[in-house]
Amino acid sequence: MRTVLTIIAIASLFAACNSDQKNTTTSTTAVQNPVMKLNYPVTKTVAHKDNYHGTEIEDPFRWLEVDTATEVESWVKSQNKVTYDYLDKIPYRKKIEERYEALFNFPKLSSPFKAGEYYFFYKNDGLQNQSVIYIQKGLEAEPEVFIDPNELSAAGTTSINILGFSKDDKYVAYSKQEAGSDWAEIHLMEVASKQKLPDVLKWVKFSGASWKGNGFYYSRYPAPKAGMELSGDNKFHSVYYHQLGDDQSKDKLVFEDKDQPNMYHFCNTSEDEKFLFMYAAPGTNGYASYYKNLEKNGDFVPLIKGYDYKSSVVKHVNGKFLMMTDIDAPKYRLVEVDPAKPGKENWKEIIPESNNLLNGVGTGGKKLFANYLENATTRIYQSEYDGSNRKEIKLPGLGSAGGFGGKEEDNTLFYTFSSFVYPSTIFQYDVTTGASKEFYKTSLKFNPEDYVEKQVFYPSKDGTKVSMFIVHKKGLALNGENPTYLYGYGGFNVNLTPSFSTSRIILLENGGVFAMPNLRGGGEYGEEWHKDGMLMKKQNVFDDFIAAAEYLIAEKYTNSDKLAIAGGSNGGLLVGACMTQRPELFAVALPAVGVMDMLRYHKFTVGKGWIPEYGSSEDPEHFKNLLSYSPLHNLKEGVEYPATMVTTADHDDRVVPAHSFKFAAQLQKAHKGDNPVLIRIATDAGHGAGKPTSKIIEEQAELWSFVFYNTNSPVKYLEN
Repeated sequence: MRTVLTIIAIASLFAACNSDQKNTTTSTTAVQNPVMKLNYPVTKTVAHKDNYHGTEIEDPFRWLEVDTATEVESWVKSQNKVTYDYLDKIPYRKKIEERYEALFNFPKLSSPFKAGEYYFFYKNDGLQNQSVIYIQKGLEAEPEVFIDPNELSAAGTTSINILGFSKDDKYVAYSKQEAGSDWAEIHLMEVASKQKLPDVLKWVKFSGASWKGNGFYYSRYPAPKAGMELSGDNKFHSVYYHQLGDDQSKDKLVFEDKDQPNMYHFCNTSEDEKFLFMYAAPGTNGYASYYKNLEKNGDFVPLIKGYDYKSSVVKHVNGKFLMMTDIDAPKYRLVEVDPAKPGKENWKEIIPESNNLLNGVGTGGKKLFANYLENATTRIYQSEYDGSNRKEIKLPGLGSAGGFGGKEEDNTLFYTFSSFVYPSTIFQYDVTTGASKEFYKTSLKFNPEDYVEKQVFYPSKDGTKVSMFIVHKKGLALNGENPTYLYGYGGFNVNLTPSFSTSRIILLENGGVFAMPNLRGGGEYGEEWHKDGMLMKKQNVFDDFIAAAEYLIAEKYTNSDKLAIAGGSNGGLLVGACMTQRPELFAVALPAVGVMDMLRYHKFTVGKGWIPEYGSSEDPEHFKNLLSYSPLHNLKEGVEYPATMVTTADHDDRVVPAHSFKFAAQLQKAHKGDNPVLIRIATDAGHGAGKPTSKIIEEQAELWSFVFYNTNSPVKYLEN
């Protein structure tokens, strides 16, 4: 997604990094793993019915929504015991964990970002639970530790993120989050001395720190009720200004909307700190745009009214705003807007809409950098602020690139590039000459020549052509017998583009196939592609995913006994819907932190923000549509469902674990046959962000063990 709203919608994907290869061969011997008989905990049912527009819906597991209740905690423990008893009996689970740990154990760096005379970057030496933030003077000095989150938590569950620097680069604001929760505290530090300031701002969620003078703007909620911190309905997301050194109680309320308590409010200041821009959103699709002249200390002035479009200011230049918008441009364009006469009839086009998606526009070194997606792969173009002198920046190949951000005085910028077979590499870019040079390449031993990555197009149910990336070892026999991992998302305008994954190597080096389609509902092909997979057209997303599975089978990559499907958050909904609609098509289903109860999702934390994407059961028409695919409500008694491992976490306050709890309980009740139905409930973890390395390694080892075991696939690690 190309806006400040990204943080609400994006679901956590599985860990992506780099890999190493051993010179071993994968056995092709047929395997038939023994069936493990499971005794699931008895999940009590409590009679409860809701009336939706004259239709009664039973909800016997409603009690599982109270995740802090003692009986729910006991249920979680009993379910985890069954899950881990099962996983521990898989003979190669420990071998996979050892292999993945070895793969993961290499230095990982972020692109440097500049503040005054200092550069900052994140670095993980290999197996540190959290990446450490480093500081260095210039590009040649020896880096020093600036903040080490690993010192803040023995379990490695505290994560730190830089939010923003003061205009004089003297101070930095950073967020501190615990156990994967979306709740954050904002802390402050003096850059040169590394001295931590006493300021602590609490109950912050979905916010940056936008500096103006000796303080900054940020967004927060009122303090939640005790005991409801992780599941309560968050209301009144408001903008405040914090003055350096003040207690939070003195922070100035800049904007709140008492009439619309469910609105989100995001803000950022222009680089020159002359303007404050605010975006008011009813949810994750569409928002109103405002500006405030900070020199005149005036009120917020509407720039774009209503919530039907997405328009955000990229840069203030000489009293005009460069604004990226999808108004009259579903693939986006960049326009110049005069705030004195902001009507679209007065706009000046800087970067017109093209056949490819304008994925974002950044600035640095007094230049514009336009990031396009052409069939879900990146193209970058540099130009002047008026759009002139446009030139393409040559990338190493077809893949994903990002970066090129900086201040106007910066001549050196950085960007990263990766693909399915190209480990993430950092490049240094000279704005004046247009030359790129490799800045940091992973020390990982990996040979891209050993693998094939391709993009295919297949027809969906209604004939729509859908693109899909496929990755596997060179020379792999397409005999229909390969374990295949089909991953999807399909929602919230989110783009799935090529990226490198260390975890994925576990699959590929064992003769597996990775497939990732660009489903409708995503943003890879513009706003029309997104709209064709939302609201009343949500079924298109599931049809696209099912058609991808059918394509892989028809083309002899795999068969239904070897096919695993996976997705997280909105992707968890995708997996849940597809496994209930076509249970015979898949061998394994891995719904992670999924939205499973489509009738009640808007009742928890920030779920109401997804109403523009899904609709609400409080609307009669949308109720019927939501009921038609809601995973929880479409499980049928006596059906043999795929081997399923539902995953969630106790601190997930975005998609609350009640979704997964209720779905797993109903699936265990309805399922017929010997396929396992497990739920893995992580502790001290959330929706995915900030997850410690130790938990990532453990989780991924269990995932691949479950996939291989339930597709009866050979695993070469037992041969060593």
